[in-house]
Order: sequence, then structure tokens, then C-alpha cells
Amino acid sequence: MANKNLNAAKVAKKDEFYTQLSDIERELQHYWQHFRGKVVLCNCDDPYESNFFKYFALRFNQLGLKKLICTCYNGSPVTGNELAIHFDGFDDDEPKKIAYKVEITEVKDENGDGAVDLSDVQYLLKNDKNVLSILKTGDFRSQECIELLKEADIVVTNPPFSLFREYIGQLMEYGKKFLIIGNMNSITCKEIFPYVQNNKMWIGPSISSGDRKFYVPDDYPLNAAGCGVDFDGKRFIRVKGVRWFTNLDHNKRHEDLDLVCRYTEDEYPTFDNFDAIEVGKTSDIPYDYDGIMGVPITFLDKYNPAQFEILGLTQIGCHDLCPDTKRYNDYKEITRATDKPTGSSGGKTNENAVLCGRGNKKTYYLGPNGEVVHSAYKRILIRNKHPKA
Repeated sequence: MANKNLNAAKVAKKDEFYTQLSDIERELQHYWQHFRGKVVLCNCDDPYESNFFKYFALRFNQLGLKKLICTCYNGSPVTGNELAIHFDGFDDDEPKKIAYKVEITEVKDENGDGAVDLSDVQYLLKNDKNVLSILKTGDFRSQECIELLKEADIVVTNPPFSLFREYIGQLMEYGKKFLIIGNMNSITCKEIFPYVQNNKMWIGPSISSGDRKFYVPDDYPLNAAGCGVDFDGKRFIRVKGVRWFTNLDHNKRHEDLDLVCRYTEDEYPTFDNFDAIEVGKTSDIPYDYDGIMGVPITFLDKYNPAQFEILGLTQIGCHDLCPDTKRYNDYKEITRATDKPTGSSGGKTNENAVLCGRGNKKTYYLGPNGEVVHSAYKRILIRNKHPKA
């Protein structure tokens, strides 16, 4: 049900989700060695709301950061009194909503332990070495924000889910290191998957299943199961399929997946339109199979590029891997009762891999030779680099 909220956000562009500090802490602990002497950019983050800003401000000295830059799109509902500390001419009587950036270059360590407490963060902007300034829009695609991106070494944020493809494309265009949150299904997009296949982007280690809680603005609709208001009065939703995406190296990425299953023809059916076997669960990957295997996209949680090779993804033109097999438009959608084509939009399976036989699937297809098949969800096509006899 929470995914319905996510889909609605994509349409209404209401995807201003605030990541929990605990989720940030669990993931960032794997990357501390990457941050010393670096400029960190959080370019989708209101400093007054963002836990990314809070995390890096609190650990500015521990991480040895050179600079922290935080920008927000359309600003935050910060009171006029708060902004009047830095700018003249603001009306103190009503809240303002503007785009601005905060640049932190010094965090004073009052007790010498390398960290700051929450009371220190409140005074960050009173330090002359730290600057708050207004932006025209704060949009990460604007030229003023692109200039900040050029300055940054590492980008860490929760970008708008509706703009994920465009956001990743910009990071790749400017050759930036990054650690960002997104939806697992985004890797099936034709603009995103090649980065995964070519090891230019991979999954972070701290999230591999379940849903995640995100805080949302006060005007966000809470009309799905799992949404609510916590004890502090903050509105939240839960979203499934959330992952960290990064090109920063971490140890888990180099751990071999322990394979315990043995290949047999009975337990691993072959796709009707791909020369590959179906492996329904990552844990069922056979240790002794040297051919092409179709695995769930969640395989990427366990992917070690030294152990496996990613060959392609169904639905993204990977029939070139299997040139002699049937094309997706040779199949016609049927009803279980009649085994006759329904006539709906040609019945194409959208280049999904299909399996012969019947089970509890909702939709079936009639193959060119009269065989009844059903469509599997998107599959990553892989090969084991070191199969065991």
C-alpha cells in the first residue's frame, strides 16, 4: 500500500521524503575512509529539516571534512526571525519559503573529542567561516547548483524519486562519487541498468529487505497502510523496495555469495524465449551451472563482480543474448478458461522472460506453437564466473 503513495508522489511530484537519521548512520559507517579532506554536497536537503545535514555537521571533524554544502529546492518553512539573523529585509511576522544554501567550513570542537553536540549545531551559522546565502531556485539542475556540484567530491542525499533517472545521469555526466537513496525498481530503467551492469554503480550494504520509514511535509496525504503520525507529531510513510545506491567501495561488495544448491533440469526450468534457466531466489543459484541464469533484481544485494558477470536484463533488448529464441511479440494474452487470445493490445509480454506451464499466475500467454506460458517478473541475466564441478 505504501507503494501507492510512492506512485502518487511521482505524478504529483510530492516526493519530499526526509530520511531517518538512524538509516543514514547505519549506511555511512561503511564509508568513513572515503570522506577525509573531501567536499560533501547534499543538494536536495533543507538544512533545517535534513538529517543528512545534521549527520555531517555533527561529524564534520571526525570525518575530517573540508567543506559541507547543503542546498534546498524552494527552501523551507523557516520563520522570518530565523532568517533575519542572516539577512535584512525579511518580514518577521510570517514564514518564508525560499531556496538557499549553507556552506560549512568550520565546526568548533568545544570539548576536544572531535565531535559536536546538538547545541553546537544551532550556532554553526554564527561562525563567520560558515555562510548561508539565497539561491534562485535551488533546483539541482540549475546552473548555480551545477557549479556547486562541480566543486563537490561526494554527493550524499535522498533525491526526488520522480527525478531519479535525471539525477543519476547528472552525477555520471560530471563524474561524481555519490551515496544516494532510491527505489530498487529504478535499476530496471534503460537509463540506469547499464551503470549497474558496467559496475559504475552498486547497492549499499545496510538495506536489503523490508520497508523504510520516511518523514513527509505536513500537507502530504496519509492514505495508505503503514502511514501515520509519530509521538513527536511528525507525519511519516513507509516505502518498500528502498536501497542505497553508490559508487563508493565497501567491503560487503567483495564477499562471495555462499552457493549450496546443485543444478538439475527438473528444479531449474528453461525460459521459453531466452536461452537461460529460471532461478526464483538468489539463495537458489546453483554452484555448478556455467550457463546463463535469470535471477531476481534483488540479486544485486548479494552481487560480487568477482564472482558473477551481469549479461543483461529482460525487457531491455537482451534478446541479442539468445538470437534463436522466440520474440516477445509472438505471444498472445489468453484467459485460463478458453486458451484463446483476449485481443488486448496484442498481448505482448513486454520482453519478459516466460516459462511454460500453469500455476497461480493471473496472466498467461499462448505461444506461437500453441504452448501455454506465463511471464516472470524482470530478471537479471547472469553467469557464474567460477562454477564448481
